[in-house]
Amino acid sequence: MSLPLLREKFKDTRIVLASGSPRRQSLLRELGIDFEVAGNQGADETWPRYLDKGEIPLFLAGKKADAYTGITGDDVLLITADTIVWCRKKVMDKPAGRDDAIAILKELSGRRHQVITGVCLRNSRKSVSFTSATSVWFRDLTDEEITWYVDNCDPYDKAGAYGIQEWIGLVAIESIRGSYFNVMGLPVDRLYSELMKF
Repeated sequence: MSLPLLREKFKDTRIVLASGSPRRQSLLRELGIDFEVAGNQGADETWPRYLDKGEIPLFLAGKKADAYTGITGDDVLLITADTIVWCRKKVMDKPAGRDDAIAILKELSGRRHQVITGVCLRNSRKSVSFTSATSVWFRDLTDEEITWYVDNCDPYDKAGAYGIQEWIGLVAIESIRGSYFNVMGLPVDRLYSELMKF
């Protein structure tokens, strides 16, 4: 049996995913490539306030790549990513605590929001960045449903205070337009295409 296409293409390349997200790690593993995890080097995740929507995760993915100093040659490929939830013309960050998580989900309830991921691919010769956006529609959620989810599903490491692959994704999401996996934190379909061209 031959190697998966990406593994064959990058068989002489050290691929580094600079992300602590277990969801990104799992999705990248599903593409059939070998990689190592380096974390995000503690990059500052603030952005200039004049940036809008898709510019924000693109900027942050680039900032994470800038903070990584482990690239030493053409045989190292760094992958960084950042995901935001955009609703009512503002970013819904990772919640600071229980009350914040509940407040965020109340804002998403009954509304459409966008999940936007910025990805940066970089080696010592070049850098390629792109974004992927998915529209998500939530039905109206009761206070009881929101509280149960927050208290039982640990949403604190997730932009927008939820994970589509969790209970809330089963009961609250009426429809999505775009990549499901992008909502999990990595648009693997677009990533595959960009890696094959890199």
